[in-house]
Amino acid sequence: MSLSDLPVLYSFRRCPYAMRARLAIAASGTVCQLREVVLRDKPEALLQASPKGTVPVVVTVDGEVIDESLDIMRWALARNDPGRWLQPERGEVSEMLELIGRNDSDFKHDLDCYKYPDRHQHCEDFTDAADYAARHRAQAARWLQELDARIAAQGYLMGSRPCLADMAIAPFVRQFAQVDRDWFDAQPWPALSRWLADWLASPLLASIMHKYPAWTPEAEPVRFPPQQ
Repeated sequence: MSLSDLPVLYSFRRCPYAMRARLAIAASGTVCQLREVVLRDKPEALLQASPKGTVPVVVTVDGEVIDESLDIMRWALARNDPGRWLQPERGEVSEMLELIGRNDSDFKHDLDCYKYPDRHQHCEDFTDAADYAARHRAQAARWLQELDARIAAQGYLMGSRPCLADMAIAPFVRQFAQVDRDWFDAQPWPALSRWLADWLASPLLASIMHKYPAWTPEAEPVRFPPQQ
């Protein structure tokens, strides 16, 4: 099968939603045709496939459009799930999905307000961006303390091995940590810090973080994940 006959993946290297989709695609052994997107100059083909214009987006060989990152993860892992990410070692699938949902709602909101206070502080009764960021950092920290307790008790979020929750949440914890790494490293969450460090050093993450030029319709197809 040629690359042009594979599913198409629209992605952006640093986007945490796109990162978690690529993690699942790579872990499943699914091979796609990668189209790296520059968010300030979105290609028309992306907008035609998914008018909301966000990444990641997968267009399957049958023409189905999947434009939510968690749906892409589950699509890829339904094809092949060698790490049993869809089967948490402890707890129910519903609990795993609820944990991801909390990450994607409350924690993501606090993360955005912490990282980009000047964009968001007008939405609340705050005039000082630093105070606004500190408030949302504190709210996010309570969530991270909860994750730390889960990891300390089990090794990962839902048992002694990674599951979908770990891989769906880790890119957002990474983004939070990068805002002020010294502050993050000084916090009392050793289990979370070890979990994040292990994930950052993993061969799987390295395999999905290669840099690619922005896709254009004239470009040669790019294989993802890259051949080792």
